[in-house]
Amino acid sequence: MIRDNELRVISGDGEMLGIMDARAAQKIANERGLDLVKVSPNAKPPVCKIMDFGKYKFELAKRERENRKNQKVVNIKEVQLSPSIDTNDFNTKAKQAMKFLKSGDKVRVKVRFRGRELSHSEIGKALLDKFAETVKEVGTVEKQAKLEGRNMIMFISPIAQ
Repeated sequence: MIRDNELRVISGDGEMLGIMDARAAQKIANERGLDLVKVSPNAKPPVCKIMDFGKYKFELAKRERENRKNQKVVNIKEVQLSPSIDTNDFNTKAKQAMKFLKSGDKVRVKVRFRGRELSHSEIGKALLDKFAETVKEVGTVEKQAKLEGRNMIMFISPIAQ
């Protein structure tokens, strides 16, 4: 499958075999019972390596699985408030958001305006600032409060332990 005339060939253990034509390199690979794999096609001349390609693909897949296992997925939880929320309801929502932040999730705090409430968006801004102040020991404001349509949204991310 390699159509180049000259190749820079590297053995499986990293030893430089030199520059040779593709047929000679393929012959060496066949003698060793391995594959000739083009590692760097853009180099002049292209670099090929003699290796067991199946084993190489297996190692790559294994490394990929290992990386995926160590990855942590961050979920975004949402807490909805209204401008006319009562103190106890506010405290309940703040407690719920703190629980989400302690478990490592980000929290989207949303104030939904209905009807004429939209003309008093400063009430929603004050409410979100108070919310951020309430949960500041477990989370920091990632994205400040911003009015998007009929909603004012703010993102809070957990403090790294």
